Amino acid sequence: MDDALKPVLERIADALERIAPPVRVPPVFDQALLYRHDPATGAFHPAPDYPLPLEALVGVERQKERFCENLIRFAAGLPSNHALLWGVRGTGKSSLAKAAFMDVAGKTPGLKLVEVDRDQVTELPALFDTLRDRPERFVVLCDDLSFEEGAAAAKALKSALEGGVSGPPKNVLFVATSNRRHLMPRGHGEDRGLIATAEDAEEEVSVSDRFGLWVGFPPMDQPTYLAAVTTYAQRFDLKVADLDRRALQWAQLRGARSGRVAWQFIRDLAGELGKDLPL
Repeated sequence: MDDALKPVLERIADALERIAPPVRVPPVFDQALLYRHDPATGAFHPAPDYPLPLEALVGVERQKERFCENLIRFAAGLPSNHALLWGVRGTGKSSLAKAAFMDVAGKTPGLKLVEVDRDQVTELPALFDTLRDRPERFVVLCDDLSFEEGAAAAKALKSALEGGVSGPPKNVLFVATSNRRHLMPRGHGEDRGLIATAEDAEEEVSVSDRFGLWVGFPPMDQPTYLAAVTTYAQRFDLKVADLDRRALQWAQLRGARSGRVAWQFIRDLAGELGKDLPL
């Protein structure tokens, strides 16, 4: 080799190594039960256990029973359905998904949860392929799912759930939470024309049909809201004489009654009483 050419080739080789994508290390799932997925690097970042126990969720008994039944079947390797938890904001959709997982995972070795961001739905087919041959069983959770970006994300999710020619992974259960039953954005741009807009809407609505289990979360009535507040107050030993009155005033100021509003009231009350909360 020409001595003058050798330094040039070495610089080219160094430059190619710098721009080449890093070699992805096979994921390891022995550090935690919960993980967050980073599609840019392929990494799975361990997360702390979800601290809220399943029995602390009040007013969603029917939803707990139906979701847990499906999750237990999946954990046991029995036929189960991908689940869509939909309904009013703050009613405990995400809390139920995580608390139920922690409850079932405590009795089922090898069950893991991987959380994905709703803006990364297009990466789901690749994620499912990564998990397909793993010995563990995975609940893949996407919180607050909707298709603001149009039909491309909807197509990617349909592809992941249907699995293409290889079929969907048997060791993956997809769970999504949404404020919208059909996962649709609040408005479709009409600049693409009525036909294209209608086709996008049909694509997005059809995704909800891929979920075999729909669990609805209606608005919380006053007795259920007060029951949630009382349950939290008893669990954390928060004692005040006028608990119900203050809880209702708090909800009135927020303009809503929900499990989230009840928990926010309990946090405020604990701070007032000088008590710490474990979550």
